[in-house]
Amino acid sequence: MSMNSFGHLFRVTTWGESHGPALGATVDGCPPGVSVEEAMLQHWLDKRRPGQNKNTTQRNEPDAVKILSGVFEGKTTGTSIQLMIENTDQRSRDYGEISQTFRPGHADITYHMKYGNRDYRGGGRSSARETAARVAAGGIAREAIKAIAPNLEIKGYMTKMGAMEIDRENFHWDAIDRNDFWIPQAADVAQEWEDYLQALRKEHDSVGGVIEVVARNVPAGIGAPIYGKLDTDLAAAMMSINAVKGVEIGEGMAAAGLKGSENADEIFMGNDGQPVFSSNHAGGILGGISTGQDVVVRFAVKPTSSILTPRQSIRIDGSPTEVITKGRHDPCVGIRAVPVGEAMMACVILDHLLLHRGQVGENQGKIG
Repeated sequence: MSMNSFGHLFRVTTWGESHGPALGATVDGCPPGVSVEEAMLQHWLDKRRPGQNKNTTQRNEPDAVKILSGVFEGKTTGTSIQLMIENTDQRSRDYGEISQTFRPGHADITYHMKYGNRDYRGGGRSSARETAARVAAGGIAREAIKAIAPNLEIKGYMTKMGAMEIDRENFHWDAIDRNDFWIPQAADVAQEWEDYLQALRKEHDSVGGVIEVVARNVPAGIGAPIYGKLDTDLAAAMMSINAVKGVEIGEGMAAAGLKGSENADEIFMGNDGQPVFSSNHAGGILGGISTGQDVVVRFAVKPTSSILTPRQSIRIDGSPTEVITKGRHDPCVGIRAVPVGEAMMACVILDHLLLHRGQVGENQGKIG
């Protein structure tokens, strides 16, 4: 019951700690014959890699991924794929002072109460560093998706960071990869976000964020009723990311403020003989099954709890104390959560594509 795995047919198990010698993932259920090379996976890991700019943690990890098994002559064999990422820039001494202290906002106290011990060096398994393994596994999933649904695209971006929020009237897809915040806005807007974050950093504080991940050209029909819903697994996948405190599909919580006449996406027949929807309040999923529209998932990441502002807490012996968390930390962990959200979307969608192919094959219902 270690609960370090997720997925049904495409199954991912992550392992390792923030300050251990290495971390990684075991990927099982990937179809054979998928082209995979370390350089392909590295592209996605580099998006998440720490130390690339002043708006993220200055821990400098190359996050170089090694494929240890399951790939032969550049193709997956159908057996389990072992991925390893070595840790090279740990500074465990930064955490010596908190070995007997619970940091407010961290999982220190819950890990201790459950297990009776904890890895205080960067949080161990509760560290956001664990997500590097997910991104590597997501790279495998992306390559496998190409063989099943070659037009499917997955893209994530930030929509909010504290008081900063994107202007959807000026949404630019091409801008997402051109700024440190993965926001779909012009360069001058990204500069405003940076000024805001750096001001918080100077105040020894941090801030949360909201990330939206969109999968375009998802085939209609993947997912299943009740307990096998596509949105059930997407919500669980996003909520499993460290520091995530809320998940929405489509309109999400805002749907509670809409009337039925506003929320229900009207359906028409398109010129190509396929159904067309007037809007996408459903986020591309109805009854747990994809509609063929964009699948839209949104998740909220809490502010980084490791800050230099003093906070009140207790020690293991129950005595009161004041905590200042030293070390190198993200002022907004949401920035590097964008490629993690993309990876989790890829893993879940591939899993459901394989489940659909195994049970149904081609969609059974025809329209027109």
